[in-house]
Amino acid sequence: MISSTLLAVQSTVPPTPAWSPTVAIIISISCFVVLLLSTKIEQPQVGPKLPVLPVSVPTFIGAMAFGHIIGVGIVLGLTNIGRL
Repeated sequence: MISSTLLAVQSTVPPTPAWSPTVAIIISISCFVVLLLSTKIEQPQVGPKLPVLPVSVPTFIGAMAFGHIIGVGIVLGLTNIGRL
């Protein structure tokens, strides 16, 4: 039962690219853009502060997590249309 379910799902999984410097650059840029946008939130300084950046630790972790989600979406989208 489980193997037939996995086989049915396997045919619908889109191709994913191998890790490359291009993928790393796309995810890094998306993380940086989200970090810049996170400085514009209402209270970016709530919690322990980072010594260099104008955001707190929770804001930084949230921005990096969301940046990775956006970056993976961009990579998968570019792969799906054949540009990557």
